[in-house]
Amino acid sequence: MADLKFSISGENVNPTKFVARSRQFTLTIDEPEGLGGTDQGANPVEFLLAAYAGCLNVMGHIVARELGFGLKSIRIEAEGDLNPAKVFGHQTTDRPGYKEIRVNIFPEADAAESTLAKWLEIIESRCPVNDNLINPTPVKINLKNATVKAA
Repeated sequence: MADLKFSISGENVNPTKFVARSRQFTLTIDEPEGLGGTDQGANPVEFLLAAYAGCLNVMGHIVARELGFGLKSIRIEAEGDLNPAKVFGHQTTDRPGYKEIRVNIFPEADAAESTLAKWLEIIESRCPVNDNLINPTPVKINLKNATVKAA
């Protein structure tokens, strides 16, 4: 199959609120009031968890169909812990991202426990978001058409 390209574009509304567009969708990203935001949307690390859960859901249904069992629903809970010290410029040995992400998947399925174990293994091996989280992904950030005030 040929590569698919996905993209978003957007701009800030204020220092914590960013509105992104992807295809016909608008995504509002903001911080909770306790982190200086206006709490008008999930924050970036919450969007990451939601993206992960959404990808696990899609893959769960694809793999269930391939393995030939009925999957009525999937409930997914995802959480992670991070230390915001580095984000706010404080000295810490912690990285700024999640230290760990924990996911609980509750499938309602017509399948044996051994089949569900195989199902989960296949999901983990094929979920693109899982792959991006567990493997280094090259990221290139470019500064374009910056408006720079002369010093």
